Amino acid sequence: MKLIEKTKDQIIFTAEMDESIANAIRRYVKQVPVIAIDELEISKNDSPLYDETVAHRVGLIPLKMDKSAEKGKLKLSVKREGTVYSGDIKGHPEIVYKEIPITTLDKGQELEFTATVKLGKGAEHSKFSPGLMFYRNETEITMDKDFLEEIKKFAPESEIKEKGSKITVIDNKKKEVTDVIEGIAIKKKKRAEVTTGKELIITVESFGQIEPKDIFNESVDMLRKDLASVEKIVGKEA
Repeated sequence: MKLIEKTKDQIIFTAEMDESIANAIRRYVKQVPVIAIDELEISKNDSPLYDETVAHRVGLIPLKMDKSAEKGKLKLSVKREGTVYSGDIKGHPEIVYKEIPITTLDKGQELEFTATVKLGKGAEHSKFSPGLMFYRNETEITMDKDFLEEIKKFAPESEIKEKGSKITVIDNKKKEVTDVIEGIAIKKKKRAEVTTGKELIITVESFGQIEPKDIFNESVDMLRKDLASVEKIVGKEA
């Protein structure tokens, strides 16, 4: 594995693995447990939204995971004109993003509720999704050397190999350039030969509950556990 880029909510890296394995790991992101607001007890709602709509919006607000998060209680009590934001929700666990709009209130209107949280999985409901994972193939684009300077300007970070009258662009960075380079060649009535590399460029994005690297690691762990249980069942029946 080779790290390409890492931020607070995203990690991009290359890995040599079969696409079927990568896809299985991607699907198991929905098996990584996180907490979300599960029940809302609304005592006052003068906003233009129905209680059900408010509950749906609040349920999708990401909550920070910690050891005591499952026992948390959250409250909101707002009596002011303007937008009600996720940051107006007080209590434990912590709200990840404070500026998510929930609804609006006119002068003299109120919104008040208490919320309970629950540990769940994205396979059960999207509010329990920790993030998402996607991937693409590493590619090599071979074309005439006439394109060298143009490609350097368009994709300065790409690895470019020169051989005779040809250049090969290695598309294994964060920014995907294969389609655009092919487009440049077609526009100039030239040929670009694209071959698929052995590695995948994998991106994992977090919705804020847990770090992206933890999403990937836990997804792999959940997949391993299920495969181990299947192996035991098959072994007993054999």
